[in-house]
Amino acid sequence: MASVTSFRTVDDAAATAARMLLSGERLSRVWRFALTQMLDDYMSALRNSGRDAAARMWQECPSPTGDVRVDAAFAAMAEHLGRRDGWPVPSWARDPLREALPWWFVTDLQGLRPRALVESPSSFRRRGVFITLGALERA
Repeated sequence: MASVTSFRTVDDAAATAARMLLSGERLSRVWRFALTQMLDDYMSALRNSGRDAAARMWQECPSPTGDVRVDAAFAAMAEHLGRRDGWPVPSWARDPLREALPWWFVTDLQGLRPRALVESPSSFRRRGVFITLGALERA
């Protein structure tokens, strides 16, 4: 199991995701411990240090994680946050190879998949990553 850590950059989060995947962790746990933690750390930087500092966390291209679905999710999150918070989406996030094939429904609950198809922000949907609105809500 992954330990909770904080990330300074998306590459830090991708490295954690890669280690988790190598150890056989389920994709839903990778989402929870790498992507969600990256989102939490971004939100903390946004609140405490401002938009530019938070955007810098996403500036450099992350190393591949070993699973295109996770790589696609990092790109989708970078685009989503950039558009939402008003900073330029990094060029690496626009790479057409960062697409989840097969599609990735982040939830393990089959019954939530139709909801995820409808609720996923466009940056996620275009990349084949499907989440419910609650997946990006932070306290």
